[in-house]
Amino acid sequence: MRKIEYPAQADWQELVKRPTQNYEDLEAGIAQTFQLVREQGDAALLELTQRYDGVKLTSLFATQEEIAAAESELSAELKEAILQAYSNIQLFHAQQAEQPKQVETMPGVTCWRKSVPIDRVGLYIPGGTAPLFSTLLMLGVPAKLAGCTEVLLCTPPTKDGSIHPAIRYTASLLGIDRIAKVGGAQAIAAMAFGTASIPAVNKIFGPGNQYVTVAKQMLSKTGVAIDLPAGPSEVLVIADDSANPAFVAADLLSQAEHGADSQVVLLTNSVEMLNQVEKELQEQLEVLPRKAFAAKALQNSLGILLGSVEEMLRFSNLYAPEHLILSISNFEEVLDEITNAGSVFLGNYSPESAGDYASGTNHTLPTNGYARAYSGVSLDSFVKKITFQHITPSGLQNIGKSIEVMAAAEGLEAHKKAVSIRLKEVQNV
Repeated sequence: MRKIEYPAQADWQELVKRPTQNYEDLEAGIAQTFQLVREQGDAALLELTQRYDGVKLTSLFATQEEIAAAESELSAELKEAILQAYSNIQLFHAQQAEQPKQVETMPGVTCWRKSVPIDRVGLYIPGGTAPLFSTLLMLGVPAKLAGCTEVLLCTPPTKDGSIHPAIRYTASLLGIDRIAKVGGAQAIAAMAFGTASIPAVNKIFGPGNQYVTVAKQMLSKTGVAIDLPAGPSEVLVIADDSANPAFVAADLLSQAEHGADSQVVLLTNSVEMLNQVEKELQEQLEVLPRKAFAAKALQNSLGILLGSVEEMLRFSNLYAPEHLILSISNFEEVLDEITNAGSVFLGNYSPESAGDYASGTNHTLPTNGYARAYSGVSLDSFVKKITFQHITPSGLQNIGKSIEVMAAAEGLEAHKKAVSIRLKEVQNV
């Protein structure tokens, strides 16, 4: 990690910038993929899967027999862990349901809002270097709780043409029986535009590599919604003298191992803590199976020494991390000062990994500073909020004059008349 001691506040804006990624070079190739899928549908998906994944498929979908077989292909220990995570995630997200509440804004004028599920959603689950069945839980649980009528899963096949058993088992647990063996930008194109066998969806969820990321961003021009702007994973840890250096290093590496383009940041007001964490990073890195990924990510990462907890919180709010860990004493006293973060982990025994897997909160979160304006995925991500209103004749008499005056002031005579014509009838009754 690059160590920086007591940077001037004028330099913070430069420090919170993420490692730059130039995605523009990918757009032309992805646009070609989009067009190929639009024109050739399933045939294009089979061809692109053979080209990019090295797999010649005879069918785009996992069979019901393949899905059912996952039960016997996983260890009892892993199935038990998945069931525990499923239970916690479902309990947490079920509490997010919003019941309609009618409000009489004035006598005879009643308004309310209702949550309505998005009809068709598509879930993209990476299956390459890390088959993210945990992400399937994070997306599939709220999709089912919301009542989405169609949930389609796309995930790339392994070299033998199968889907990782943990993904198949989790899909079965969630009641998702349509698993397309398609990855990359071609999967995003299929869900966006539809093919003969893959229906077009209204909203696409899920992380992916740089091709998937850019493909999702390009969909904003086509009218298909996505969950949120995605980017490399990141964590920011605020640690004072009460922190455990080994814990802090482990948390930093847990995000660094995601990929070479991930970024981790340590803020501390202790020189000793900074030095101890650096030593722990070197020792723990050596035994990681994904050492190469983590080591590369650490080259883009920062260890910053600041003067106080208050200063660290100000820096963190400017950075707006995907994951924020408060390894400080009396963290309860500063919670109201946190304004920009995707998900927050409190104290020395709340590792970021808990949120990634099983505590119950969602791990699909805004990165790259988008936590300044975006929330993570929740039950709300899978519904639309529709407002309703009912106005009685007496209610129209109460509110009508205000509408007429405002419409006239804007020069919109038809708006005014839509009220006036009703008022005239009400007054004649």
